[in-house]
Amino acid sequence: MLNVGQLNEGVVLDHIQAGKAMDIYKYLKLDKMDSCVAIIKNARSNKMGKKDIIKIECPIEELNLDVLGFVDHNITVNIIQDAEIVQKKDLTLPKQLVNIIRCKNPRCISSIEQELEQIFFLADEEKEVYRCKYCEEKYRSSAKNNK
Repeated sequence: MLNVGQLNEGVVLDHIQAGKAMDIYKYLKLDKMDSCVAIIKNARSNKMGKKDIIKIECPIEELNLDVLGFVDHNITVNIIQDAEIVQKKDLTLPKQLVNIIRCKNPRCISSIEQELEQIFFLADEEKEVYRCKYCEEKYRSSAKNNK
């Protein structure tokens, strides 16, 4: 049995779809943070069969929860203080994404004007479809297609 040290202060991301922890690591830009991070892949789970878990030693304010909600809004976010879970945050699909995904339409103004922010809005919550604010190009990630 793998044993990962106790977290005194930080965030535990639980119930991550098995194999998706590294995607979340990249989306949250954890490589750019000066925080201790533990990634547990393919942990046994009664609920999911297998799951990934990420433990991050940092204040919750340093994490972009919109990114998490976009990647997988079923992730459980546990906030840890004094080695105890003090709060569980539910994630939702963000209504708007700014500079998280890029428009693939080569004629879109955001592709031509490089300094323009990449803004997408939630067009269809049920199907988890986002559209570019400027050209309304549809965005569906491959992860969302696998559901």
